[in-house]
Amino acid sequence: MAAQHDVIVVGAGAAGLAAGARLKQAGIDVRVVEAAARTGGRAFTDTATFGVAWDRGCHWLHSASVNPLRAAADDLGLAYLSRGNRKARATHLGDHWAEEGEREAIWQAIQHSYDAIHKAGNEGRDIAASEVLGPQTPWTRLARHWLTLLSAAEPERLSTLDYAAYSDTGENYPVEKGYGALVQAVAARAAPDLDIVTGCAVSTVDWSGEGVALATSRGTLTARLAIIAVPTSVIARGGLAFAPLLPPDLAEAFEALPLGAAEKVAFLFDRDVFGVEPTSYIDTLDLRDPERKPVNFVLNPFGQPMAIGQLGGANAARLVQAGPEAMRDFALAALKDAFGAGIEKHIVSVATTGWVADPLIGGGYSCALPGLAPLRARLTRTLTEPLGARVLFAGEASSPHAYSTAHGAHQTGLVAAGTALALLRGRAA
Repeated sequence: MAAQHDVIVVGAGAAGLAAGARLKQAGIDVRVVEAAARTGGRAFTDTATFGVAWDRGCHWLHSASVNPLRAAADDLGLAYLSRGNRKARATHLGDHWAEEGEREAIWQAIQHSYDAIHKAGNEGRDIAASEVLGPQTPWTRLARHWLTLLSAAEPERLSTLDYAAYSDTGENYPVEKGYGALVQAVAARAAPDLDIVTGCAVSTVDWSGEGVALATSRGTLTARLAIIAVPTSVIARGGLAFAPLLPPDLAEAFEALPLGAAEKVAFLFDRDVFGVEPTSYIDTLDLRDPERKPVNFVLNPFGQPMAIGQLGGANAARLVQAGPEAMRDFALAALKDAFGAGIEKHIVSVATTGWVADPLIGGGYSCALPGLAPLRARLTRTLTEPLGARVLFAGEASSPHAYSTAHGAHQTGLVAAGTALALLRGRAA
């Protein structure tokens, strides 16, 4: 590989691809290196497993009306489904479907939990979300489940201040051919000849000199600047080393913003076994067993005979550790309660994710631990105030108000690229 570049981008997820494409458009000598054998990171549309597209990672165009990737989908002609909020969705309660009054009570309980956390955060209280949820009700487990899905961590590990900082319009649109495919298409359109090297793991970023030197599995690369676009968990556990070490305040920020667990179990059936409209959503909550965790599903996504279950937090991490069979059994039990044991014989194939076990990822998405919400701003500052004027950090965790999202990651990549351009042009002048 050529050793010297203007910019090296480490990580080819949504942030790294956006940064690399923007720099390439500007005529900069940029190389993107990715440790995995594929690009996209947590934006991963799988078409090989079932022969149809489904997203193993990010799935919804969050805050669609202000999401730049939604506008890009329009330009590219990639379809998505416009949907409103999740109020009063069908919920199976273990031995019956929730009636109208129960659905309304469930909605109120979930909405109350959101409101209580936002109130605390908007008051400047940086405490665990669990502290403001109020007394237990029959619906508390489902409210906790949804909070955990949104943050990838239990309310005990979720800062109210950080949660309230997230900007959400309530418009969450699934992409028919996959959000991961959209992320790839956006980068390819912006820079079709972007230099990306996969299977190239970076072990050390040396920023002790005038530029940067990266020790990789395929040799040493040098550049004037580096944009680091890898998950917080990789840096926090030392998966990517720095020489000199990161300043203590920055290292502390990576540790304060861990990736929680957000996993999926997907079933392909030989026919429609559910009898519901395409892309229907259901929740399950077994009122008979207080120890059983809820799980929610997308049924018949875009007309495909599938069910995709979502798992979050400690339950998701435990099931990943237990293995694919345990994940399958957990999700299938809820589907059989709701639709009958006979659906099992129509299963063609099953797929499970394992983001928490992936050493190159380490989880779902970031949330600030209670009491540490202000530390996210330290990462955000590195988008415009690089470490040593030559190392920038991009990714969803660096986004101040769209963290945990693909579009948040995409936007930070663009900001980092803009800063890099200014630095390069300033030096050239």
